[in-house]
Amino acid sequence: MAFELPPLPYAYDALEPFMSSQTLHLHHDKHHQTYVTNLNNLTKDSPLANASLEELIQQSAGDAGKVGIFNNAGQVWNHTFYWQSMKKNGGGAIPSELEKRIVSDFGSVDKFKEEFSQAAITQFGSGWAWLYIEGGKLKVSKTGNADTPVAKGLFPLLTVDVWEHAYYVDYQNRRADFVKAFLESLVNWEFVAERLSKAPA
Repeated sequence: MAFELPPLPYAYDALEPFMSSQTLHLHHDKHHQTYVTNLNNLTKDSPLANASLEELIQQSAGDAGKVGIFNNAGQVWNHTFYWQSMKKNGGGAIPSELEKRIVSDFGSVDKFKEEFSQAAITQFGSGWAWLYIEGGKLKVSKTGNADTPVAKGLFPLLTVDVWEHAYYVDYQNRRADFVKAFLESLVNWEFVAERLSKAPA
C-alpha cells in the first residue's frame, strides 16, 4: 500500500500573512512529498509494505537497521498532523472543554502557552514541540528531528514544526516570532478540541 501526500486542508495562501504561500508550497509540495516518496521506496516489496504509518513508526523506533524508515514515516505523520494543527484565522478563543483541561493541567492558558513556546524555542536544531496526553494528563514536550510521541504510543493533540524550513522564508532566524504567530494566529483550536474528545480514556 503506497502512501500518498495528503492535500493541505486549506488554500496555499490561507495562512497569510503569518505563513506565506511560498512557505507552504516549499514545505508541503517539496519537503513533505520527499518524505512520502522516500518512505514508499524504503517499504516497497518489504514485509512492512502494508503497515500503517503508526505501525511503521512504532516498529522502527530505536532500531538502527530501520532508521531510514523511522525518519521518513515520522516526518510523514508529523507533517500531516502539523497541517491539521493550523487553519485560516486561527488562534483566538479556545473551546470551553479544552480550555478547562488546559487550566486544570497547566494552571492557566498563559502557563500552557509559555511551556509550549519554551519547548519550541529551546529545541536545539530541528524538531517539534507537542501537546499530548499521557496518563490522562495534558503534557508538553519537544522532540528532535523526526521523533514523535507516536513512537511511545502517546496521543498528540497539537504540534508546531521548528525545522528551519518551516519558518525561515517568513521569519528568517526569528523562531520565537514564528512560535508566537503560531499560537496567536494559526492554531486550529477546534482540531485540538476534537482530538481531545477522541483521546483514549
